[in-house]
Amino acid sequence: MSIIIKDLSYTHTDKEVLFSNLNLIINSGEKTALTGNNGCGKSTLMRILAGEAAPGTGSVHCSGHLYYVPQHFGQYDGRTVAQVLGIDRKLTALHAILNGDTAEEHFARLDNDWNIEERTQAVLHAWHLNGISLLRPLEGLSGGEKTRLFLAGMELKEPDTLLLDEPTNHLDTAGWKRLYDFVHRTSATVLVISHDRTLLNLLPAICELSRNGLACYGGNYDFYKEQKEVHRNALQQQLEEKEKALRLARKTAREMEERKARQNTRGEKASIKKGIPRILLGGLKNHAENSSSKLSNVHAEKTDKIQQEITNLKGSLPQTNKLKTDFNASALHIGKILVTAQNINFHYPDSNTNLWTVPLSFQLRSGNRFCIKGDNGSGKTTLLKLITGELTPTGGTIERADFTYIYLDQEYSLIQNEYTVSEQAEAFNLRHLPEHETKTILNRYLFPQDVWNKPCSKLSGGEKMRLAFCCLMIADNTPDLFILDEPTNNLDIESIEIITATIRNYQGTVLAVSHDRDFLKETGIEQEISFFL
Repeated sequence: MSIIIKDLSYTHTDKEVLFSNLNLIINSGEKTALTGNNGCGKSTLMRILAGEAAPGTGSVHCSGHLYYVPQHFGQYDGRTVAQVLGIDRKLTALHAILNGDTAEEHFARLDNDWNIEERTQAVLHAWHLNGISLLRPLEGLSGGEKTRLFLAGMELKEPDTLLLDEPTNHLDTAGWKRLYDFVHRTSATVLVISHDRTLLNLLPAICELSRNGLACYGGNYDFYKEQKEVHRNALQQQLEEKEKALRLARKTAREMEERKARQNTRGEKASIKKGIPRILLGGLKNHAENSSSKLSNVHAEKTDKIQQEITNLKGSLPQTNKLKTDFNASALHIGKILVTAQNINFHYPDSNTNLWTVPLSFQLRSGNRFCIKGDNGSGKTTLLKLITGELTPTGGTIERADFTYIYLDQEYSLIQNEYTVSEQAEAFNLRHLPEHETKTILNRYLFPQDVWNKPCSKLSGGEKMRLAFCCLMIADNTPDLFILDEPTNNLDIESIEIITATIRNYQGTVLAVSHDRDFLKETGIEQEISFFL
């Protein structure tokens, strides 16, 4: 079943136009990715398609039975698992019939779906949601459990049209594999928002949403990236040519003005020698000045036009072309032992059950790049807290050397939401840099003057990531160890490329919790600490 978007526009309540005049047709059975920078309106567009938001102008049409997996689930916390899956009324009817109530309305509602409960439990089991009551409210579920619940509903409902907004967020490796397999084999029309490049490569078409509208590419993500690189190189070449033209235009303008000034001076001296009256000399001088002014205006218009073209070209270049983060190397010598763990385990005070069936033993040395892998709920974040000394193991021993670390989680909690961008930067100005220097660094990290007073709570994931690195540069705080807890969640692809380049170029120790195989590969993280439920 098809998806049709016609002349679609949407304006925020603050009158800011998010997008306008969008047109797109996705034919029955086609699978398409929707990409674009954070804040461009991808999730809003998806909500409009799902019927959860109204367009400003234009129309959308999704034919057949539609199923929507949102990026955030807080609005569903008051519903039960059965209500979210859309089976609550069938279950009520089924149990009423089994209890002897043979009212016709129960049979009509059940619609011969006698095994609905068994099918639901089987799908939940497949998504590692064993034992979750169908009457349980969503409020008590973790982010990973909520994601898997909605994806389980996708299999249970077998929709004609499927809308997925960042479906890999909070998933573990097993969940990713099951999602990939479903997307690969489903016959439904599929539209996916994702930063997961493996998933994007399963989709044969990419649509990019930007301030210029929707641009569609007939190919998977790798093909799209190649085409974007060709376009980027063309823009870069145009930019260099325009900058060269601007330098030439300015040089020509200076030479013409100097030549005109010399001509005017010679003409004035010649007129005086010829004895021309002063009143006529004044007129000749005014004429010469007017002529010079017109010439200057012509050159000014030309240089202004070229400067505007340069500004437009720079605005079209990806952020990764404009931003380079260069942390200093760690002061620790390569190979220094930072952490030694011997048969460690952990259980929380309200439980006597250890997190890990097999106690963990490992050694972390300066210069290592480790990834921690495991299922959701298997204790990956707890292990990070044991390594940093925030928690103490309940079994075994862990020895820590003296080292500095920076902890970056997927929410970039280093950033204080109550601060403005400028206040956040100043909070890290421990070196007491002059104000103009902190502002220069903010500009370098793509925070111009018009966002300095913006609350950090209003920043996207990618903006928070850039601001976190900006603050570390202001503090001149290069850590011995970067700890990254799902750092690419909630980021657009361009932001992922920025953090990937930053960590790849950082000369120090890295410890990451991540299921993003491309990120791990491109940052040189090959060693692994793994445990599974």
